Amino acid sequence: MKYSKATNYALHTMVFLTLAPKGKAIGVEPLAKMQDLSPTYLSKILTKLVKAGLIESTPGAKGGYTLIKRKEDISFLDVIQAVEGQTNLFRCSLEQDSFMPHDGCLIEQVMQDVETKMQETLSQKRLIDIANQLEQTEKNPFFNV
Repeated sequence: MKYSKATNYALHTMVFLTLAPKGKAIGVEPLAKMQDLSPTYLSKILTKLVKAGLIESTPGAKGGYTLIKRKEDISFLDVIQAVEGQTNLFRCSLEQDSFMPHDGCLIEQVMQDVETKMQETLSQKRLIDIANQLEQTEKNPFFNV
């Protein structure tokens, strides 16, 4: 199972925003620089996070991105679904066939069970937990802000 690089960047960006001082908008340039990314590429990811209602964009010289949702409430699953969508990771490639004894694809049922458990775990993991660990170290990108 593999998520896109965009999901990786989105998760890191959201942790950075979680660590930002309350009410401080962070521009795309510093967010991109922290991850050695093109600001244009990161802007596309940020747009998905805005559309998902996780962050907001404030235009202008002092503008940037801030969290909308309470940082204590943002799960890994929220961010992943904002970038990847909510489609199933596995789809059976076979049509209903006479050799399948039950309704639906048995392999798909197993894979769906696994995916459900994974989603449950990701929905329980909060970005704030990672941010709290980073806050205790000098690895916090906003340590000297």
